[in-house]
Amino acid sequence: MMTNTSDEVLIDAAGQRHKPHDGPARIVSLVPSLTELVCDLGLAPQLVGRTGFCIHPRPALRAVTKVGGTKDVNLARLRALAPTHIIVNVDENRRECVEEIASFVPNVIVTHPCAPEDNLPVYRLLGAIFHRRAESEQLAAALDAALAEGRAVGAALPREKVLYLIWREPWMTVAQGTYIAATLAAVGWDTRPVLSEPRYPAFEWNAPWLPEVQRVFLSSEPYRFRERHVEEVERLSGLPASLIDGEMASWYGSRAIEGLRHLAALRRRLAVE
Repeated sequence: MMTNTSDEVLIDAAGQRHKPHDGPARIVSLVPSLTELVCDLGLAPQLVGRTGFCIHPRPALRAVTKVGGTKDVNLARLRALAPTHIIVNVDENRRECVEEIASFVPNVIVTHPCAPEDNLPVYRLLGAIFHRRAESEQLAAALDAALAEGRAVGAALPREKVLYLIWREPWMTVAQGTYIAATLAAVGWDTRPVLSEPRYPAFEWNAPWLPEVQRVFLSSEPYRFRERHVEEVERLSGLPASLIDGEMASWYGSRAIEGLRHLAALRRRLAVE
């Protein structure tokens, strides 16, 4: 988790020290959810590069140069943008690529939120570096409120064991050490299977832990599950299944605020169906 050692020196998820930037920055974000956060902090005019998966907020990003994907960055295009700062993530970007980028970008900001509350230091880190402390504190207050709402729903209703599907052929789910699992747990949904590695395990429908599961969710990303897949999963599992907006469970940054509220509302609705 990132911590601030003083008002002027900050530490990211890789233990690197950062200072507030003087003057306009040239920011490239290689993390879709944090691209959205950059814009929500009022920094869209200083954003010069993004990945093709950075899609929110659409109007602000139309004119921002794409530098490839989260895993396959076009380094020549990135270098040509002459960024002062690049924002990366431990899970979403390849270490080898980030190390090469660090050879020509002066400030590489590494993030690694593992649970919804880990977004608080991310807000404050970026807010301090780019002189958006007031905006970051507004987001932090909103996240605190959303966390409280989610936890209240989780405490008011019996906890449910759920299977969260992210892929088909092979069928894949999430381990409990993932950000997705932590977000679902915040509203009272405990993912199965109980393991930490691999983070995104494949499984068969005769897995020994499946009898524990009470509900199945089919995420909208990375696999684009449709209604026809809901029927298939209900037939295979014998359990109630429904589609779920993957951004609400898996995107960190400012989207975590809306995500927790969305999941809390979904939890309440499914409890009475």
